Amino acid sequence: MIPTITIRPGPVPPYEQIRAQVEALINGGLLMAGHRLPPIRQLAADLGLATGTVARAYQELEAAGLVTTRRAAGTVVAARTAEPPADRRGPLTQAARAYTATALTLGADLDEALAAVRAAWPDPTG
Repeated sequence: MIPTITIRPGPVPPYEQIRAQVEALINGGLLMAGHRLPPIRQLAADLGLATGTVARAYQELEAAGLVTTRRAAGTVVAARTAEPPADRRGPLTQAARAYTATALTLGADLDEALAAVRAAWPDPTG
């Protein structure tokens, strides 16, 4: 089971909303390596979408190396084998894009999105 995925009407296609939310869950550590994602048909039914929409999201996640799909095992979160890059700009940009997509699907504007980041940022004084 994965945390709730929400699809909102708007400019971001549903497959991209699914992809961005699952990517954010993986990158945020809420979905760990080996965690099994719901079958395409089940998630499509749960979200009221066509199976092709969910399949495209899963294909894009697989192309990004975030999940693997095997006939008997289904789709699972891929193990991270590489060390994190020393240059943080790439991963930060990727995470920012995923967060932006999620914020847009929720209807947030830039000020709301930045306020959410500030609120979530840990206080260095403890």
